Amino acid sequence: MTGKRYPRSIVWLRRDLRLRDNVALAEAAAASGQIVVAFNVDPLLLRSERVGAPIVQTFFDALDGLRQELRALGSDLALLEGDFGANLAALAQRLGAQAVFFNRDFEPRAIARDARVAGELKTVGVDVRTFLDHVVFDATEVRTDGGDAYKVYTPYARRWRERYAAQPRPPVDSLSALRGKLLDAATIGATRAIPQLRDFGFDRLEGVERCSERTALAALDAFLAGPAERYARDRDYPAVDGTSRLSVQLRAGTIGIRTAVARAYVANAGKWLGELIWREFFQTILATFPRVEREPFIEIAAQIPWIDDDAAFAAWCEGRTGYPIVDAAMRQLNTTGWMHNRLRMIVASFLTKDLLIDWRRGERYFEQRLADADLAQNNGGWQWAASTGTDAAPYFRIFNPVLQSKKFDPDGAFIRRMLPELAKVPDESIHEPRDPIVDHAAARERALAAYASVLGRVKSRP
Repeated sequence: MTGKRYPRSIVWLRRDLRLRDNVALAEAAAASGQIVVAFNVDPLLLRSERVGAPIVQTFFDALDGLRQELRALGSDLALLEGDFGANLAALAQRLGAQAVFFNRDFEPRAIARDARVAGELKTVGVDVRTFLDHVVFDATEVRTDGGDAYKVYTPYARRWRERYAAQPRPPVDSLSALRGKLLDAATIGATRAIPQLRDFGFDRLEGVERCSERTALAALDAFLAGPAERYARDRDYPAVDGTSRLSVQLRAGTIGIRTAVARAYVANAGKWLGELIWREFFQTILATFPRVEREPFIEIAAQIPWIDDDAAFAAWCEGRTGYPIVDAAMRQLNTTGWMHNRLRMIVASFLTKDLLIDWRRGERYFEQRLADADLAQNNGGWQWAASTGTDAAPYFRIFNPVLQSKKFDPDGAFIRRMLPELAKVPDESIHEPRDPIVDHAAARERALAAYASVLGRVKSRP
């Protein structure tokens, strides 16, 4: 790296809570004599309706793991709380730092925050350096021949793979670059303790997996040592441990996306790589079309006549729909902060098609309950299921929850695990509805009519 050099710099971490394969850390190490690693807790966000206990718990766990690693290296995490710009400016002034390095975010609120903070830092004479880190390719790098953003996954994935073959982006060795550069803990001085969940009105959920750089790397090793070979076969079966379970770690940034992609190539795990590219696709959609945060991607879909049924929505949230696979999936979400991807599609289809409830209500509920709650992924998945988004499922594709249950949980093992009250139900009837809140056949016809009245006029996808 060439360019301006700094005696001392701050690296402001956000959704990248790791020391390995971190672009901002590597770039700061190359340009600076000494480095301070900082994180700023936002109490307004933590007390808002946009976050829930699972994701807060995973971030606090990740912060704790990060602090332990930094202390083992003789440094510490400068943990701040409150106003971002004022805190970073004060830290820079106190420690004599001339620059703040950070990795860019694609979420609209984060972009606005970062622009505001950058302006405040520049006003007090602190340079700001930003980098691409949480995706392999920026939203402008994988484009059609005409320079437009892709709106369908398959051609995007093909072009993404072509781009990577021509210009691979391997993990950066930021940990080695940091050695001898981290400011010592004594100079950093007193810094606040890792917050407690109760400080923000949350209770700890014992079912939520631990989140840290070390657990992320161990999970990746374990997945690639066996389950990755069977991923294409096993990934749709919730009773089988057939997925990587790395979505939480990728959300907190306890593992670098370049590390995951590089390891997928080495292991020839093409199907799993495809899922990582889906992640890139949805991030690109959000960055290119930020309106999807509030609106359907297919604009005319705003006219779909949703039903505002609070009782039905509550039954869905609480796993009281009467459809065992739906209720088991919601029990998994509510008790563990995670849901298997096949189940996310089933419950989203049920809410938006069987109950004809606005996808945004389900999206918000997931946002509050998922430890891997990510705006781009959550929004993309919900709009796909609701047939309102880019590359969405055709509106006439309506999952039959009973058939889905029989296909992907054939012996009812997952249902029995999450709904022990059904443990003794015979295999032949484990999938059947019990006092269902809606008749699927009738609901399907209702949904087809409602969707056709709007999307039936769309001749082709945008």
